[in-house]
Amino acid sequence: MFFCLFSTMLTKRNLYVFIFAVSVVGLFVVQYQYLRVGLGLAKVQFSEKIDGARTNIGEELSQFNSLTYTIGNTIKKDTSEVRISLDSLQKASQFYLNDYISYQLGVSGIDAPFTYSLFARDSTEYFSSAKQHLRGEGMLTYPIEIKGYLPNLLQKEVILELGFQDLNKYFLGQLRGLTIPSILFLIAIIVVVIWVLRSFYWQSSLITTTNDFINNLTHELKTPVFSIGLASKILEEEVTEDKKPVVELIRRETERLKGHIDKVLELSTLESGKKLMQFAEIDFRPVLLKLCEDFALLAKHEKVDFGYQLQQGPFTMRAEKFHLENVIGNLLENAKKYSDDPVVRLEAYKEKGNLVITVSDNGQGIAKQDKKKIFRKYYRVKNGDVHKVKGYGLGLSYVQKIIRMHRGKISVESELGEGTTFVLSLKLTNNG
Repeated sequence: MFFCLFSTMLTKRNLYVFIFAVSVVGLFVVQYQYLRVGLGLAKVQFSEKIDGARTNIGEELSQFNSLTYTIGNTIKKDTSEVRISLDSLQKASQFYLNDYISYQLGVSGIDAPFTYSLFARDSTEYFSSAKQHLRGEGMLTYPIEIKGYLPNLLQKEVILELGFQDLNKYFLGQLRGLTIPSILFLIAIIVVVIWVLRSFYWQSSLITTTNDFINNLTHELKTPVFSIGLASKILEEEVTEDKKPVVELIRRETERLKGHIDKVLELSTLESGKKLMQFAEIDFRPVLLKLCEDFALLAKHEKVDFGYQLQQGPFTMRAEKFHLENVIGNLLENAKKYSDDPVVRLEAYKEKGNLVITVSDNGQGIAKQDKKKIFRKYYRVKNGDVHKVKGYGLGLSYVQKIIRMHRGKISVESELGEGTTFVLSLKLTNNG
């Protein structure tokens, strides 16, 4: 409930931005949690590896060999058998031990920087790594108890302690194959979504501006069109017989221009969402019958072969009468345009709880590649490089929009040279 109240307080744009921001924060949180889990697993694996390395080092240093012999002479400060200075012997022991520890860690799969210190249980330090060996917070130390040759030589318990500092950096380095691509992908997603949102709002703003311009322009055009229509009616009453065809032409073209203006206004207001559809439950059969009768009367004067057949019974549905009338009128007008000797047929019948209305003609037909495009706004089928029938390509776009707002379906069946049939399917209430 809180979310619903919160959503109503936001505009659609702000809601999208809010959801996007929450999603991005959520992705970062998820990524952070995955990183924590990855670090935990890396620490567990490191502990297992270091345990294996400590075992190997302890076993090796418990035996008598060249390394333990050199370390023993260094601790005892005995240079009688090596013929080098004590300082050189100590550096050699330091280097050999460091190299040996590095090798054993590498065998166990550890390449992290380390330090070490070799000392007795009584805290006597014999020698340590070249880099200072520290103990304290942030430093992980792993003691290795040395047995065998060295403790027996010194008569003391000997400890080799390994130290690792800044292991978190090491672990992150181990995970860079996962973290870096994840961060890059996340950044890419953010950039793409921002670009899409900007493009969407830019296009929305452009459409709004265009619709406002069209509305203003068409409203301005309606005034002179009305004046021309009124003047033509006055002239028609007083003009001589030989001039009447000219006045009739003016009146007819004025009505045609008025129809185009109304069509543009209707489509732009529907797309902008400013004009709500007023649905009501009606019997559409009397409306459809009146449309057919009026078109039949017009067809006689324009030499159009028109026939219609309506199934008996009410066509009860929830509909917006005005716009649904316009849809049928548009389809009938289109049907008579695209043939030199037009033959137009309209049928209406009930089928599976739907009212099916078909409008057929004997026109030039529609090519297969154009069938999916004819409902696009401003798209018109071409006859070569010429539009034989004048218009703006708005009629079928308007028709499809109205049918969809009625939750109906529209389809087209056509072959080149064999005419076209438009099929409307509208839901009936209580099966009509």
